[in-house]
Amino acid sequence: MPATSSASATPPTPGVELAALLADRELGLRALTGAGERAPAVAVHAVHASEMADPSPYLLGGELLLTAGAQLEADADAYVARLVAAGAAALGFGVAPVYEEVPPELAAACARHGLPLLEVPPRTPFTAVARTVWRLMAEARTRELRRVTEAQQSLAAAAARPDPVPALLRRLAATLGGHATLLPAGGQDPGRDAGQGTGQDAGQSAGQGTGQAATRHAGRDLPPEAAGALAALLTRVGAPGGPATATDAAAGWQLTAYPLGGEGQVLGVAVPDRTPGDHAITAIAAVLLTLLTTHRPAGTEAGALTRLLLGGSPAEALGPGPWHVVHARGTGDPQALAAALGTVLVDARGEEVRLLAEREPGPLPGWRLGVSAPADPGALAGAEAQARRALRRAEAARAPLARHTAGGLDALLDPAEALTHARELLAPLAPEQVRTLRSWLAHHGSWDRTAAALGVHRNTVRQRVARCTALLGRDLDDPDTRMELWFALRTLDRQDNSPVT
Repeated sequence: MPATSSASATPPTPGVELAALLADRELGLRALTGAGERAPAVAVHAVHASEMADPSPYLLGGELLLTAGAQLEADADAYVARLVAAGAAALGFGVAPVYEEVPPELAAACARHGLPLLEVPPRTPFTAVARTVWRLMAEARTRELRRVTEAQQSLAAAAARPDPVPALLRRLAATLGGHATLLPAGGQDPGRDAGQGTGQDAGQSAGQGTGQAATRHAGRDLPPEAAGALAALLTRVGAPGGPATATDAAAGWQLTAYPLGGEGQVLGVAVPDRTPGDHAITAIAAVLLTLLTTHRPAGTEAGALTRLLLGGSPAEALGPGPWHVVHARGTGDPQALAAALGTVLVDARGEEVRLLAEREPGPLPGWRLGVSAPADPGALAGAEAQARRALRRAEAARAPLARHTAGGLDALLDPAEALTHARELLAPLAPEQVRTLRSWLAHHGSWDRTAAALGVHRNTVRQRVARCTALLGRDLDDPDTRMELWFALRTLDRQDNSPVT
């Protein structure tokens, strides 16, 4: 069954295949499990080094975990099972200085659970592995950015042709290496009928000579199963009351469909494999297709498209604004939300609905909104982040709407609540202990610099900080604890009636 889009439908940041790491002769890594003599086709998105007996709580997924086995449990199977459950991409085992070779029971556990195991030779430090991963990821990102930039230029050039819509669809399909379909408002997609072919080079395939709007196809032919699934997505997304966007997979093809401009038009794409740049490339094509096909006052499309073609960006085609970026979560129809906000600029392809509106929104039934500060087109990236954070605050407070508030962290909290929390947190400490703790945090935990600032011996600083740790019952090595204490100290410092001196 097709699924509405979610965060998982968006391709991740380019990862590094283990094959690339194994091919690096300077690292000298060797695959022990997961691929035999061949490099495993597994993508690494981060590197995490840990000697903990259970590092799984600190993994976010996609990591190459590096360890020398200093705290390796006797039950290697449980250790590996936890890593797999946490989403680790692979395990890199350093054979020195704790072990002379990779423990056989660890290799056997990795083989059972399907976790690729790499042997890291003694001459290769873990930092070298991490540096190589970051370098390869940066190179992959650069390639994707270059690909997106070149695609934007080629799509804009196609949109300037005398037959812009079919030319743009052909260019989109060629850039993605797949298939593109445009279902106009009121169009009927014949892909649902008896497996008609779809590779029609952006030709009209429905409604010719009948007065109906025609569906256009471009790019590679799809097998009947994939063609039917894409047709179902197109009509499902375009139907009244249907989802704002939908994804599916069929016959080895990844399918996506979403509406354009809120007038019933739907763009569908099919690719053999999604890459991180595909989403940005398709979004550029969607902007251009919306400008080309949406009914607007005469001259509107031409002016906006001209600005895009003359070295501009989609944001610059919006007009001077100011604009409000809105992030929304709810159970209603995103197109109805857009209509209530007086805009057709809506992106409902993720878990959050994103909109651009010229007027400042108010609360709306059935929705929780995060609203940015007013922004001109050149500042939309910052406004996007503001709206995302505002929505998080609205969800935390269970409020229908939250707006971006300038002034940093202090402006996000109630002053009275912050002061009460600070006093309760620091109540166990004497004034001299508070003074020492403030100086120690300000000097980033440096014993020598704190001692110099306070005019005491460094051992005195150690004793006082140790006493603070005991009285507070907190681990002062924990960055979260340090942040909370620093915020509490700064809150008290700003109060005229503060007991802190």
